[in-house]
Amino acid sequence: MWMAHRVVHQIHSERALAYLLIGLAAALSTLLTNDVALFVIVPLALSLHKLTPLPIRRLVIFIAFAVNAGSILTPLGNPQNLFIWQTSGVSFARFVGALAPLCAALMVMLYLLTAAAFRARPLDLSKDVETHPVDRTLVGVAAVLFVAFVLLADAHHAGVGVTGVGVGFLLWRRQIVLKIDWLLLLIFVFMFIVLRSVAALPWVHDVVAQLGLHTPLRAYAAGAILSQGISNVPAAIMLAEFTQDWRALAFGVSVGGFGIAIGSLANLIAVRLSKEQGMWLQFHSFSIPFWVIGGIVGGWLVLHL
Repeated sequence: MWMAHRVVHQIHSERALAYLLIGLAAALSTLLTNDVALFVIVPLALSLHKLTPLPIRRLVIFIAFAVNAGSILTPLGNPQNLFIWQTSGVSFARFVGALAPLCAALMVMLYLLTAAAFRARPLDLSKDVETHPVDRTLVGVAAVLFVAFVLLADAHHAGVGVTGVGVGFLLWRRQIVLKIDWLLLLIFVFMFIVLRSVAALPWVHDVVAQLGLHTPLRAYAAGAILSQGISNVPAAIMLAEFTQDWRALAFGVSVGGFGIAIGSLANLIAVRLSKEQGMWLQFHSFSIPFWVIGGIVGGWLVLHL
């Protein structure tokens, strides 16, 4: 709320605010991964909505698109990129150079769609009448514990780190732990387990093997389409066994993050964080056309670059 209060007094229209949040979400996703970027930007958007009326469902949907598009750029942007980067053996710079055209094309598409979907009307700031204090003690303790957890995880003691953080907050600020959306985390874990299991089914492997993914376009199309059924991370892991064209595969599973919501688990996170009714129909009314057009653009890039 503290950040939202300052943002709304620097931005003067609904469309400009959408531009800002989409750009910020895309930028953060290149380094923090698409999922983590959502945990930063969606709560900011919801706080902004409390200060000024916004088309919040549409805004959250476009933020989900932004993290999926922006995360394409780097190996750190999403799990499938990290996997493909590690298995391909290419340098960080080469990976970024190869994926940059697709990232740029999808971001241009997204900004053009944003210009059409959001109006340039002034923001109504009549609700912004309260002060928004910051709990500096909580911020400081959380920052220290975050660093401690990362260091422990890097030393292969993630279990000790997460237990320490959890017990510490339960003893000090129990409400912090109780407010966590545990159902969202469980959905994320179980979806990943189920989708990985589907990808490992023998008949699924047999079908993919018969496709003959020996050309870039076939590898690309397989990634874009298979992601619609089992999500793009399991699709990348499975298809890597059948093609050596890491660039075409990365393009395919990146485009596959759009379309049906399950294409990227980031989509499910965004919808869940929004807590808005009627999200699914509106999400797919934007995402499926975006996937179709993005798929055509991505296929052209695979063939001509």
